[in-house]
Amino acid sequence: MEFYLPCELLLEIVSYLDAFSLLQVAQVNKYWNAIASSDILWKKLCVKRWLFCDSVTLQLLGTETWKQFFVYKTWQEHTKSRAKPEDFTYKEIWVESGIWGAACYLSGHGLTKHREERSVICMVSSKTKISTWDIHEGVMTWESPEQPTYIKMLTTLPEMHIAVTEDIDHTIKLWDCHNRDALATNKLLFPCVSLKAVFTKDGPIVLVTDSEGFLYIFRIPNLHLISKVQVFQFGIDELYFSPQKKWVFLNKRHPHMLPKVYLLSSLLRTSEFSAPVSTSLSFSLCRRAFWTPRREDRITLMSRCGPKKVTKFATFDMKLEEMDNQIIVKGHLVASFAFQGYEGNPEWMGVSDKNVIVCSTVSSLLLFSMEGCYLQRFQYYPEEILSLWVDPVYVIVTFIVGSLEVYTWEERSLLLRRCYRLPNRRHWAVPCIYDKTSCDDVSIIRMMINGHTPNYLMAYTLNIGSS
Repeated sequence: MEFYLPCELLLEIVSYLDAFSLLQVAQVNKYWNAIASSDILWKKLCVKRWLFCDSVTLQLLGTETWKQFFVYKTWQEHTKSRAKPEDFTYKEIWVESGIWGAACYLSGHGLTKHREERSVICMVSSKTKISTWDIHEGVMTWESPEQPTYIKMLTTLPEMHIAVTEDIDHTIKLWDCHNRDALATNKLLFPCVSLKAVFTKDGPIVLVTDSEGFLYIFRIPNLHLISKVQVFQFGIDELYFSPQKKWVFLNKRHPHMLPKVYLLSSLLRTSEFSAPVSTSLSFSLCRRAFWTPRREDRITLMSRCGPKKVTKFATFDMKLEEMDNQIIVKGHLVASFAFQGYEGNPEWMGVSDKNVIVCSTVSSLLLFSMEGCYLQRFQYYPEEILSLWVDPVYVIVTFIVGSLEVYTWEERSLLLRRCYRLPNRRHWAVPCIYDKTSCDDVSIIRMMINGHTPNYLMAYTLNIGSS
């Protein structure tokens, strides 16, 4: 005689399971399979693993159920992490010499198992034009008209297929990357220092910082000014969002200026807040900052100070509190340590969702707990590291000689696993002096500049169908 638990009770019980256990539970019988396949359960798992799932629809993601999205997305990650160099298609896109331009993904988070989506980028392809490219085919899909002045900065909003530029006349322009003319423009008084477009719970926005230390927030698509705040004097060096855009971190590298964290909603809902809600973090001369993936309120900072230029790491938790009927924010120090006893100083850093700090010196990649416990090391000498890309799934190390190595975070440990090395297909005699690397589910793009030869965007696209 079979015993059936009520639907609501069984749903509550299996809600505590991980994805692998849910898939096992679904094998019991048709009734259990229906419960274990609930969209309520699988969306919760999707949001926990990929925070963007909280603000998108299944239609936008290209699937019928959250379970289907989870399985396919995980399959993509495992396929990429276990690929071989020969599984990638290599393409080059020439960039006008002398342009220290940007290249940003314009494609969103759709699936590629059946090639329903392709990796599309937007880039500053010449001094006065931006263009979009299908990097698998290596073909241009759209180009803007020639602009009257040089384009200086670029950012994109993949969720809306939108690009935002700023030129040397301090004019911000919004593009939909389909039509020839810009959708909206707005002119600043001072040069732009950073430019970001993000999708928040209050809608899509553009954040701009200028050389005088002001932070501007504009609404998309009309570039209407929502708020303007002076954060520092003499400019803002860095701007970083927390994973779900609850917080925005701003920094000025100055011995007498501490980094600040703002509650983003207080900058967007000006009618609800009498003043922006912010706090300063007691950590001077901050050089790098990284929000912990898959959690909203934790940030790790890196500084280098003192006569001996000692590198220090500090991790803070941001918490909202109420005082005198007003909301305030405080940054609580939860861990810190000094980087000592190792050759060289860290230049780049990132953090995993398990609170592991990864940092790179000239020729080494090192892993530590946030309390400073040594975990792992990869040595590359005599090769020199140029930059580091860190996200919740991958770590990409790029080298001055042009090659790059891809690592993935182990799911059941704190360590990294080496996946493969992608060589530099263009053998420059002169070492690379600048690079910008980023990746999505099926591709890696790298803008390399050495100052002497024509510059190229290099794109490695995984051949999903044959892997």
